[in-house]
Amino acid sequence: MASEKFWCLRALNKRSLRSRLLKMKAIPHLLWLSVVWLCVVPSSWAQSTPDAIESLSQFLKFTNSGRAQFSQVVVGSSKADQAPRRKTSSGTFEFQRPQQFRFTYQKPFVQAMVSDGQWLWLFDADLNQVTMRKQNQLLGQTPAAFISSSGDLKALQAEFNLKVESDSEGLQWVKATPKQSDGAVQVIRVGLKLGVNGPNSASQIPVLTVLEIVDGLGQTSRLNFQNFEANVKLSPETFQFKAPAGVQVIRP
Repeated sequence: MASEKFWCLRALNKRSLRSRLLKMKAIPHLLWLSVVWLCVVPSSWAQSTPDAIESLSQFLKFTNSGRAQFSQVVVGSSKADQAPRRKTSSGTFEFQRPQQFRFTYQKPFVQAMVSDGQWLWLFDADLNQVTMRKQNQLLGQTPAAFISSSGDLKALQAEFNLKVESDSEGLQWVKATPKQSDGAVQVIRVGLKLGVNGPNSASQIPVLTVLEIVDGLGQTSRLNFQNFEANVKLSPETFQFKAPAGVQVIRP
């Protein structure tokens, strides 16, 4: 079975990461984030509740930075002779537009994915190594794009077919299907809720609450964000990675 690490990057540069990641211990694979990850809308803030795509557009446009805690559940594909495997993990998440983000896994293993907008570091404490990659080779049709994009919904629509789904779990849902998929990612679902005060008293900025991905192996990964703080001030050091002493650094 393919590695479950760093799922938010699985769509692009599959070959370059595959040989390295397949050697890593399988744990719940990440976002994003994808992640990650997140539109310039010509209309002003509406008084009525927007549909899910408009909510995604508003989130991208009006949320310039953020941080949250997350929990992640990965459910393996069903097999006739056994129940699907479930794996859980948790950690913290921060992002700053454009294309800067940090995912830190705290349980069950210490890992980090850090991007400064140009370089991406994938750190695995258990393997005692960090892999560097050019970020523009990895993002695109991935969950990380929903977290770290520049805020342009049209750019997201160039990579994905977006469709509004019925509200559920108190959230608005957008289904995103890659337009040109190599099979690594089949579907991404984005769950948003109204939460943070917007540009005027009658509006609220939608908050990224859930990212779900179904991959080519039939695994479903769900990333739930808690205590989301929008438009917080984050230091530049947040998006830099300094390898601990003795850690092997793998460069392109």
